[in-house]
Amino acid sequence: MHTRALVWFRADLRVDDHPALAEACRAADRGVVGVFVICPRQWRSHDWADIKVEFLLRNLACLSERLKRLRIPLLIRSVPTFERVPAVLRDVARQFNCDALYFNREYEVNERRRDEAVTSALTGAGLDVRAFDDRTIVAPGALHTRQGGDYTVFTPFKRAWTAHIEAHGLDAPRPAPRPRARLVCAPDSIPEQIAGFDLSRGRPDLWPAGERVAQRRLSDFLSGPVTTYRKLRDRPAAEGTSRLSPYLTLGVLSPRRCLAEARDANDGRLDTGRAGPVTWINELIWREFYQHVLVAFPRVSMGRAFQPPTERLPWRTADADFAAWCAGRTGVPIVDAGLRQLAATGWMHNRLRMIVATYLAKDLLIDWRRGEQHFMRHLVDGDLASNNGGWQWAASTGTDAVPYFRIFNPYTQARKFDPDGEFIREWVPELRDVATRALHDPAGLTEQRAALDYPAPLCDHTAARQRAIEVFKAVLRRAD
Repeated sequence: MHTRALVWFRADLRVDDHPALAEACRAADRGVVGVFVICPRQWRSHDWADIKVEFLLRNLACLSERLKRLRIPLLIRSVPTFERVPAVLRDVARQFNCDALYFNREYEVNERRRDEAVTSALTGAGLDVRAFDDRTIVAPGALHTRQGGDYTVFTPFKRAWTAHIEAHGLDAPRPAPRPRARLVCAPDSIPEQIAGFDLSRGRPDLWPAGERVAQRRLSDFLSGPVTTYRKLRDRPAAEGTSRLSPYLTLGVLSPRRCLAEARDANDGRLDTGRAGPVTWINELIWREFYQHVLVAFPRVSMGRAFQPPTERLPWRTADADFAAWCAGRTGVPIVDAGLRQLAATGWMHNRLRMIVATYLAKDLLIDWRRGEQHFMRHLVDGDLASNNGGWQWAASTGTDAVPYFRIFNPYTQARKFDPDGEFIREWVPELRDVATRALHDPAGLTEQRAALDYPAPLCDHTAARQRAIEVFKAVLRRAD
């Protein structure tokens, strides 16, 4: 039987180690057609950041060029929301005489419903529909507790995940397919604008596009900086992290490729050996954990707390405080530095994400969902599973959550992880000439703030900490 395959690209903008593309190219002898569907209104409803959409378009352009060299055209279609995607894909399949659809699964609730609708519509139209797991190394649903349930705590999940890899092996990353005999049709041009998004906010200087860039960054990281990763990863002023998260979010780089090369850098080991690679692999497993949680507990895709009793927490509205937090004007230097880094670059160091999130949810007692949304609207690497998981961890409402009574002291955190104030001075320039000791002391800036045009702290940390503990304690006591 002769086959022409339609490959539906989404958060997998590459040709290397692409399960759906590889299988389509293996099975199709009448050519392969790629398609990407832009859904501006849906993306906006999901709080996609301007910088993320701009980054996506540049990666789409790179993908189109690579596919063209393989004689696979990339078609671009645009509809407002997911509801119209099944009809669009059916029309493309009919127009180019495709008899099979290949795609890699996505796990968020709306995306899963869309994929189910697409599968139903195209199967009904006579197409063979094939879906593959790609966003994770171990597919969601593959790991269960001894009682048959899903993991809700990271450490047992990590043990099960590692045992699974050791028992079943790691699927070797698949190389890019060989070129096809001919192009089925000409590729479409990539749009330069998308309604509802300000693409001038892009940062190509910080986030160059394309899977070759991503693979080079991975190689460069694993050939050098990974050796000091465990020591420097919590220092925001250091170049101590991989900064590969934007490429993983859009699938410009596959998680299997990351794990395979990290394991190679660790002499073939996963959880023993050199501290740097082991610690970085641990971060890959955290990413897997939150993806598994997203599938097992769909409520976290719906703006709900993982721990239902915490839905009753009496969050403060405090719009003025929230606006100051968003603007990086809280009066707490390390918090403001992190938020300003986010606004300028579309990215925030992970240690700062924890500090900034804990400050909003615990010190200010403002609903974590408002912070989660703010992050998504500004992050170039905005990923629902990781962002939600991180915010619920900080707010003590999620899986494996930090106990409610453990509340970061932002000044202590700054002294520990930015001891010389280098990062603070970079992102809060009005404090550039302030003595380091004063940067880490809430009272140290008292007399200087007016002259520096730097605000007083929104709250006293000690009093705010006690308030948060009492609020959480009261709610959880009622739940018990």
